[in-house]
Amino acid sequence: MKIIEAMKRIKHLQEKCADLRAKVGQYCADLDFETPTYPDQRAQITEWLQSHSDTIQEIARLRVAIQRTNLATSVSIELGGKTITKTIAEWIHRRGDSKKKDGLAHQDFAMWQQLGDRGLREGTMNMTGGGTKEIKIRRYFDPKQRDEKLGVHRSEPTIIDGQLEVVNAVTDLIE
Repeated sequence: MKIIEAMKRIKHLQEKCADLRAKVGQYCADLDFETPTYPDQRAQITEWLQSHSDTIQEIARLRVAIQRTNLATSVSIELGGKTITKTIAEWIHRRGDSKKKDGLAHQDFAMWQQLGDRGLREGTMNMTGGGTKEIKIRRYFDPKQRDEKLGVHRSEPTIIDGQLEVVNAVTDLIE
């Protein structure tokens, strides 16, 4: 089984669990004057409970197999003109959640984004004793390097996504 197959299987199993929970919630009790929906409703509830438990165990087994595979499988990705090799798990942490922007690449991007002129302006200033003084901004960073790093870290999550989609489709699950 490939990683992507396991991920899709987990999604399907989670939907199955949600369906079983809904059925149990709906049919676990009724009033004594109602006709039970199933011939042996107690047995049906017991069967659904067992099925849910078995399905949860399968989800856990698949998740652990995916984690095992993610820790054992190295992937090389080219970023900023350099080829970097990390495990799938490390790339996932670099990528993070795109909605939460909690990946390590985003944190690197946010750090490089802090480098700027802080709204300071160059120009001339009138001195209290008369005359003027030329005002220059002192930058304690290399603007060219900042711009390069911003570009790399801005595109990194998208590049990681593309590579991991391929890797997930071709990598066998370690069980």
